[in-house]
Amino acid sequence: MATWSNLSFQDGASPLMEQLSFFHDHTMVVLLLITVIIGYSLSFMLMIKLTNRNMLHGHLIETIWTTLPAITLIFIALPSLRLLYLLDDSVDAMITIKTIGRQWYWSYEYSDFMDVEFDSYMMPESDLEMNSFRLLDVDNRTILPMNTEVRILTSASDVLHSWAVPAIGIKIDATPGRLNQGTFTINRPGLFFGQCSEICGANHSFMPIVIESTSVNLFIKWLSKII
Repeated sequence: MATWSNLSFQDGASPLMEQLSFFHDHTMVVLLLITVIIGYSLSFMLMIKLTNRNMLHGHLIETIWTTLPAITLIFIALPSLRLLYLLDDSVDAMITIKTIGRQWYWSYEYSDFMDVEFDSYMMPESDLEMNSFRLLDVDNRTILPMNTEVRILTSASDVLHSWAVPAIGIKIDATPGRLNQGTFTINRPGLFFGQCSEICGANHSFMPIVIESTSVNLFIKWLSKII
């Protein structure tokens, strides 16, 4: 989860989030180079008193300062298009979860198993323990096995919501009357926190999401207790 003085992204818990972090770093390097070159050129032009007449009317320099930005945009666009394809790629999932956004909580249903469904409310401050997280912890966490392809189906029963977990790199709109789909794989165990990312009303900031990634054996034990 995000912590104080953390200026970068959270550590990626899925291959998609790792690729998004790599693309962010790649783009920031390109932007840093552009900033340094433009800043040096402007400072040089302001400090020098001489004027180069060839710079005032030259087809060559116009060709150069038109071609270089185009090449720079290509270096940014190609990785971006690859990421868009990976984010929208649909594969055969081993587990399907349906989540419904409500006011002001989430309902989960494990579609591959019989009678495995529950509501997930934010824990009130009076029930928090010393190791709990204020405004982020819930009474029923979403348990998922790691290294397993998961498909999530989202919808809403009242207004627009958005199911988002930054560490996994997923954000899906929950729209009433519509079923949206997303896939992800968690590659390490742990707790991953998210919130509703749509301004859905007065208690918009009190719809936390908690995913607990475990091994397959622990996931099966959890299912056996619920069923």
